[in-house]
Amino acid sequence: MLVSRRLVPLAAGGGAARMVTSAAEVAAEGGGGEGGRGDTLGRRLLKLIYPKRSAAVVLRRWSEEGRTVQKYQLNRVVRELRKYRRFKHALEICEWMRTQPEMRLLPGDHAVHLDLVAKVRGLPSAEKFFEDMPERAKGPSTCSALLHTYVQHGRRDKAEAMLGEMAKAGYLTCALPFNHMMSLYMSTGELEKVPEMIKELRRYTTPDLVTYNIWLTYCSKKNSVKSAEKVYDLMKDEKVAPDWMTFSLLGSIYINAGLHVKGRDALVEMEKRASRKERAAYSSLLTLYASLSDRGNLDRLWSKMRQLFRKFSDTEYKCMLTSLTRFGDIAEAESVYSEWESTSGTCDSRIPNTILSFYIKNGMMEKAESFLNHIVQKGVKPSYSTWELFVWGYLSNDRMDNVLECLKKALSSLEKWDPNPQLATAIYSRIEEKADIEAAEKLLVMFREAGYVTTEMYNSVLRTYAKAELMPLIVDERMDQDKVAMDDETRRLLRLTSKYPIGEVSTLMS
Repeated sequence: MLVSRRLVPLAAGGGAARMVTSAAEVAAEGGGGEGGRGDTLGRRLLKLIYPKRSAAVVLRRWSEEGRTVQKYQLNRVVRELRKYRRFKHALEICEWMRTQPEMRLLPGDHAVHLDLVAKVRGLPSAEKFFEDMPERAKGPSTCSALLHTYVQHGRRDKAEAMLGEMAKAGYLTCALPFNHMMSLYMSTGELEKVPEMIKELRRYTTPDLVTYNIWLTYCSKKNSVKSAEKVYDLMKDEKVAPDWMTFSLLGSIYINAGLHVKGRDALVEMEKRASRKERAAYSSLLTLYASLSDRGNLDRLWSKMRQLFRKFSDTEYKCMLTSLTRFGDIAEAESVYSEWESTSGTCDSRIPNTILSFYIKNGMMEKAESFLNHIVQKGVKPSYSTWELFVWGYLSNDRMDNVLECLKKALSSLEKWDPNPQLATAIYSRIEEKADIEAAEKLLVMFREAGYVTTEMYNSVLRTYAKAELMPLIVDERMDQDKVAMDDETRRLLRLTSKYPIGEVSTLMS
């Protein structure tokens, strides 16, 4: 079935979920080539880089030119488009295929279609697509696809209900649905449910490679070397061939436990399984050799990658830069960064952030500021993480005006802020020390606009007023508006500050 391997979560399954076909192969096979050797349907479809362009229009024109369209070719193009996250065009191809009476769609095709509907139009549309599907198509693969969609959207209740329905229908004949559920429990932190799900899996079928890799990830979360070794032994007993992800997980577990000899052995096995097809293994290897403080193997591997690949990905550059800064070799890191800057063209802020992080953590704020100006001139748009790095840097230098300025830029760069209580506490603590009521009130306004206000924040503002020996105004009204409850500390601080003269900033900020 077309869907069964593709829907395996990448983080859990590693190589098992990766696509084999290259874009060049797909393009070469994608049509009859009557208009010339270079003109194929695959090439035409893969050229649709911009979402506004329509794959359906390309398919219609191809047919109008009297050329044949074969289902297997479109399936390959869809796989390649999904690989590069070009879901809209992949969905348009699937929708066009449904309108062609001569194309016999299998349950796996419907499953891929459902997955794409979920990615492009959301969960409700995917559920409706499933409901409207012919009954003959509602088999194990389409049910697994819907289950996977529930997992991706964090709908544990619906995912568990779907698993129950699949059990009743006799569809739990492979490990895939259980792997989805284990991935869900891992993501929600419900680690205790992973062993339970493995037991349930064994009632119906046998674990596969992805199952074992998720199981090892569970062992990693539990920091249990003994459990990981038992899982690996069981894997060998059941003759399930490990992949590079298996040894990456084992290597990480050993290294974190200080078992460096075993960790190196795992990395040797991991590298044996790295290849052009399993390219992601190299990024993981770079990181793991750096965590072993093994500069020799880090440099050897980077040189090997230069021989294997014409161009590095952003992920590979980021892993190498992070590794070099871990060794403190900022000169080499700057050289690698310059190479990325001249070849990539993506302007991904995560890459320069690795350099900025090194500068800031090492107190090199002037260099960080200069580098920020440089990357902006080169077209990089600073991200939330970029500005947060500067917030921490300025905070350590007591430059509170800069802290608030960068925090404002950080919060404005997001549609919705995922609160960072540690950051808020650190800033308020410094403001309290300085008895800076203006900064305290400005910060409260910023966090309110970001949708994050707590009782402790108000308490910190009140402590700042108390240290300045000033009284804030209408605190109770402001807390009511923010739907924040007072606690005993709030009341104590209100009584204390009521003895002081009114702070002018309070009236301004309220």
